Amino acid sequence: MTIIGIFDSGVGGLSVLRAVRQQLPHEAVLYLADQGHVPYGPRPLAEVRAFSEEITRFLLARGAKLIVVACNTASAAALQHLRQTFPEVPFVGMEPAVKPAAEHTQTGVVGVLATPATFQGALYASVVERFANGVRLIQHTCPGLVAQIEAGQLDTPETRAILENALLPMLEKGIDTVVLGCTHYPFVIPLIQEIVGPQVRVIDPAPAVARQVGRLLETVLDEPVPFEGTGSSRTGALRFYTSGPLEGLAGMLPRLLGEICPVRAVNWVEGQRLKVKG
Repeated sequence: MTIIGIFDSGVGGLSVLRAVRQQLPHEAVLYLADQGHVPYGPRPLAEVRAFSEEITRFLLARGAKLIVVACNTASAAALQHLRQTFPEVPFVGMEPAVKPAAEHTQTGVVGVLATPATFQGALYASVVERFANGVRLIQHTCPGLVAQIEAGQLDTPETRAILENALLPMLEKGIDTVVLGCTHYPFVIPLIQEIVGPQVRVIDPAPAVARQVGRLLETVLDEPVPFEGTGSSRTGALRFYTSGPLEGLAGMLPRLLGEICPVRAVNWVEGQRLKVKG
């Protein structure tokens, strides 16, 4: 059995884990939330790269054979570096879903919600250059939205105000598609849909990421993958770690993932190395 390692700056990567759990329920998963450093979005890319490398080492040391960088900011900052540093390890990263948005838009105007680091990264620039020809992209960084989601404030006046500030001007400019370029944002899709209405398509990349995980398990790691509804009825084990308060992640798991699981604490030793507490 292959253990999948997944990490994010916080609870956002749970949207990816949720999709992996739905499509590949028999796989064991290690999840690390670096909540001691959340949010990654405003941080320098070099700092996020250093965090990502150490988290990858931590997950590999605990048996992970495939790593999902379930964070758009970390993917933008570190995915290429991780693949060079760990050439024997298959990685799956987050790529803003500009391609499907460009293929399906009828108005030719697409809104993109993401962090500053994602917009500044070479990965986003490459995706735009390759797939957004003839499409107008309207970008917004949604300041404060990650913090609201980390705090469990999924449908509060403050969260609505942040989203309305981003989305209402986009609607005025004719968007018919919204790309979610941060793994935290799928948890407020109901609120986004309320604001933009049923005529606007909201793209969550998590299901496509889960499908890519399944493909790599089969093609790179040569593991037969029983997808949902096939094969064994066994459910893969989940293990969670956080560099923030335990109650923060543990309290959000039932709400965001629909499962109750124990969470272990990790410390950053001298800001460079991860160590399990206790």
